[in-house]
Amino acid sequence: MTNKIALFNKRISVFIKDKNRKSLFRICKEAFIFWIVKKEKPYFYFGKFLYRKNILNYTDYLSNKEVHKITFSKNLHKYQFASLLRNKLSFAIYMEQNSFPVPKLISHNFKKQFYYKTKKYTINTSEELAQYIEMIFEKTQTATIFIKSMTEMGGTGCFLITKSNLNNQVSEHANYILSNECIHQEVVVQHPEINKIYAHSINTIRFDTYIDKNNNIHILSAFMRFGCGGNVVDNGSSGGIYLSVDIQKGELKGLSHQLMKYGGKQLQKHPDTHTQFDGFSIPYFTESLALVKKAVSYIPDRIIGWDIAISPDGPVIIEGNDNNSFITPDIAFGGYLKHPLFNEILEEA
Repeated sequence: MTNKIALFNKRISVFIKDKNRKSLFRICKEAFIFWIVKKEKPYFYFGKFLYRKNILNYTDYLSNKEVHKITFSKNLHKYQFASLLRNKLSFAIYMEQNSFPVPKLISHNFKKQFYYKTKKYTINTSEELAQYIEMIFEKTQTATIFIKSMTEMGGTGCFLITKSNLNNQVSEHANYILSNECIHQEVVVQHPEINKIYAHSINTIRFDTYIDKNNNIHILSAFMRFGCGGNVVDNGSSGGIYLSVDIQKGELKGLSHQLMKYGGKQLQKHPDTHTQFDGFSIPYFTESLALVKKAVSYIPDRIIGWDIAISPDGPVIIEGNDNNSFITPDIAFGGYLKHPLFNEILEEA
């Protein structure tokens, strides 16, 4: 309860301090209209910053009911595809078998049972976990691995473990790892141009794809996420920032966005490196578009959010999400209901 009160107070503080908000009369009027049109309390009116002066098409933004309608639609999502996407171990194995560029799977664990190649290891303590990872470093000749939960989302359960700081990092994360199911992957080497913006996390492009009723594959939109403040994940739900991507040009456009609970700031430059966002040309963007469409043909769930990293050699698929949140792409796109395909999507849902 204390955390909920603190989060509510944070959001109120962001709203009150926002110099870009509309007049109080206009906010009340629009929030009431949003309530009537969407048939739900106007939580998203405030959560998606629709009270800001530059947002004129506020009813084009998805409501909570519309998001749930799409996310839980049995017509848009099939269990056999959704289960493949949600279990990161299954996803990694399947994509590797079909020669997709993905981070190499090194090993995995089901709580205290660890599996490397054909051998099983029982790990009970932080010290034993450090010894196991040290063995992985030696056998793979790497100095870093990325450990992430098989089922969590939004950056939860993601840890970068480095050889140089092995004992401290393992001590910090051992309880979580030994109590959950995780995969252990090679760390993607990020393209140097992307590193100019932020080098401490793998910064991914989120592509939303849709298979229409005639079985044609569409890329609905794209936005790019960046970590900040030393964080090793880029997710907005973990404090990262994100920007819309011009699909035609393959460039970042406009100001950054951030969830309200982290301050809701809009920035022209990355807060750590001061690199300009707008007009930044994303390497291998055309190749990323082609890779995403190919991936859909192998996992034909009708709506998927794909996370793509950019390496020096081209795009790399980090993961696919059937239950992707439409909050961030809705904000980045500027109201998904103005997309020419979204009426069909809601009808199909």
